[in-house]
Amino acid sequence: MEIGVDTFVETTPDVVTGETISHAERLRQVVEEIVLADKVGLDVFGVGEHHRKEFGDSATAVILAAAAPMTKNIRLTSSVTVLSAADPVRLFQQFATLDGISNGRAEIIAGRGSMVDAFPLFGYNLNDYDALFEEKLELLLKLRESEKVTWKGGFRPAFKDLGIYPRPVQSKLPVWLGSGGNAGSVIRAGQLGLPLVLAIIGGSPLNFAPLVPLYKKAAERAGHDVSKLQIAVHSLGYVAESNSLAVDQYFPPTQASFNYFAKERGWAPYTRAQFDASRSLEGALYLGDPETVANKILFMRKHLGFSRFFMHLPVGTMPHEEVMKAIELLGTEVAPRVREEVAKLETEGTGARA
Repeated sequence: MEIGVDTFVETTPDVVTGETISHAERLRQVVEEIVLADKVGLDVFGVGEHHRKEFGDSATAVILAAAAPMTKNIRLTSSVTVLSAADPVRLFQQFATLDGISNGRAEIIAGRGSMVDAFPLFGYNLNDYDALFEEKLELLLKLRESEKVTWKGGFRPAFKDLGIYPRPVQSKLPVWLGSGGNAGSVIRAGQLGLPLVLAIIGGSPLNFAPLVPLYKKAAERAGHDVSKLQIAVHSLGYVAESNSLAVDQYFPPTQASFNYFAKERGWAPYTRAQFDASRSLEGALYLGDPETVANKILFMRKHLGFSRFFMHLPVGTMPHEEVMKAIELLGTEVAPRVREEVAKLETEGTGARA
């Protein structure tokens, strides 16, 4: 059972001061957060991809590479790479380079992203949304299979028998498929035998449970070993020394951030009632003291069967020291509780089968 953190390097206005942190300062903070996550024993750290002023994560591989020499064990991944608007060759080269710098700890989570800012920036038509992703995923997977590749598609120049360098340290650079719950995406991941990341940021995660057998059935039909499939969950969360402190620190910036984007998209404002419902046992927000958060991860794991959990942290702009404390508690108190309980359940399950 792996526990980790991911971030979008948010630079929205501070709810208390009204000031907006610079991209440069927030980037340096994120590198410190990755280093701390490694130090306290977390398994993975992910950085997203956006191309607008509220986020500083447009060059994901560069951020992860900055932290790589200062970390030893933590896996470093995109979360997610907007593959539809990327050049798979350059993407593979960047993460193969990261894999070399980190000595085999790089991963890619490929997805479509929840925002479309990358499409006009890189000259892609939203009408090609599905075709772009399908073709580029095919090329990305082909690049990791062979040193020399021949390719012809509809969205980038063709090439014949060209070497793609550097090669990663790992024999097969891990590529996960990210999904917001779309059945087609889940089936595609299964058909390709790719590990799956479910992004669950609202409603009840239990509604995602039917997607798991759908994913496994697609994989089985395609001839993949279902026992080797991996499922991860990405959800919002925050850990503090008490439940009340977690609420007090996390709700104001989260509400401000949600309302910032709600106004842009014409959504209703985010209310305290929604927040409280989301932090209930069956809600999508993993917030509270270490025991509360650990229990909720275990509860959702029982229903969704995931082997990796990403806590997205923070939402909006929070004081850096509060984010660092949450990462520390996640690594030193939440993760050990979860791992211990999972190990016990697996031992009991093995004993029962024997």
